[in-house]
Amino acid sequence: MRIAILSTGDELTTGRTLDTNANYIADQLLAIGYEVTTMMTVGDYPERIIAAWRNLFSQADVIISTGGIGPTADDLTTETVAKVAGVELVHDQATAERIRAMFQSMGRTMPENNLKQALFPAGATILRNDLGTAPGFRIEIATEHGPRIGFIMPGVPREMKHIMAEEVLPWLRSKRPDTHEYRSHTFQTFGISESALDETVAGVLDPETTRLAFRAAFPQISVRVSVHGPPEVVEGQLADAAAKIRESLGEYCYGEGDTDMESEVGRRLTEAGATIAFAESCTGGLIGHRLTNVPGSSAYVLGGVVAYKNEVKHAVLNVANNTLEKHGAVSREVVEEMAQGVRTLTGATYGLATSGIAGPGGGLPDKPVGTVCIALARDGATFSHQYQLWGNREWVKVLTSQVALDWVRRATLGHDPTQSSVLRK
Repeated sequence: MRIAILSTGDELTTGRTLDTNANYIADQLLAIGYEVTTMMTVGDYPERIIAAWRNLFSQADVIISTGGIGPTADDLTTETVAKVAGVELVHDQATAERIRAMFQSMGRTMPENNLKQALFPAGATILRNDLGTAPGFRIEIATEHGPRIGFIMPGVPREMKHIMAEEVLPWLRSKRPDTHEYRSHTFQTFGISESALDETVAGVLDPETTRLAFRAAFPQISVRVSVHGPPEVVEGQLADAAAKIRESLGEYCYGEGDTDMESEVGRRLTEAGATIAFAESCTGGLIGHRLTNVPGSSAYVLGGVVAYKNEVKHAVLNVANNTLEKHGAVSREVVEEMAQGVRTLTGATYGLATSGIAGPGGGLPDKPVGTVCIALARDGATFSHQYQLWGNREWVKVLTSQVALDWVRRATLGHDPTQSSVLRK
């Protein structure tokens, strides 16, 4: 079954919003054994949406569309799909009552334009949306290329993912032509490029029975191994394939499954019964934000200091003025004292510190933009290193936070944190 993904919205075509929906949908489809033949994005213009649907009829059996089913004037998908299908829009009373009830439960008066979301093309099957006011729908459309199935979902990621899991994926699973099952396992890596990863795992698996897929999502790269086979053997095949990939990836793999660096750091700190505090300069609180985004982080995060100015580094973290004057704020010597200072201040097991030049200005001949220093202090030892990173200001900050968190992960495993990645200067 050929599947296409259609994303609609001016916010996508103008670049104001990143289309994460299409990536998510494609990833979910691959996990159950379907490949996407085409991805298309169009703005909020009826003629463009109509042209996109007719174009995709020749390329796919199923079109999964997101966006354009809200209550506002620029939400045009539902009526446009009805035109493409050659049917009228019909009012669904049950949906209208549910929308009214949602507003009532929030103590708000419902604007009447919300009832637009209770209109559906005749013959469509409504896909319940438990997280928002706009239900999705499934519709079969007769075309010159044969019957085509359209799934229409909201553009709000949280709502789309809910409908995808509850309605779309079960339907697609039921339409698979064989009884074989698909299983996959994902490895999260950091510190190695996508091309180097490809070389690292080349020839490890039999392409006849397994498949590898890479997905770069800065600052990490995911490697997914998938197998397809009879139910009685597929789990064993996956376990064998995953073991081979795990061994090949070695230190570059920091986690497995749907995880991220901050979650893995939190898990390691919890297992070790350890705590952490952070002193941030160039990252401006990003490390603290990432760590405290993890549920349960209060068990191991004690606190942090954003010491952007030298006066704060000295007054709060006890960094010596002599050290600042002699070596400069962006130096191993300063971040070492920052890490030690925040550890002393909070009593944490680990004190983590960053300082750098994120740009675009501020670079010096001996310390150009992208120069970053990281330090990690623990009982009896303080580690530090200077890196030369790349990219714009946001990239430097994110990459610095990723390397710094990887230091903590490695330290909890008893490794030298300064050997965290190929990013070393």
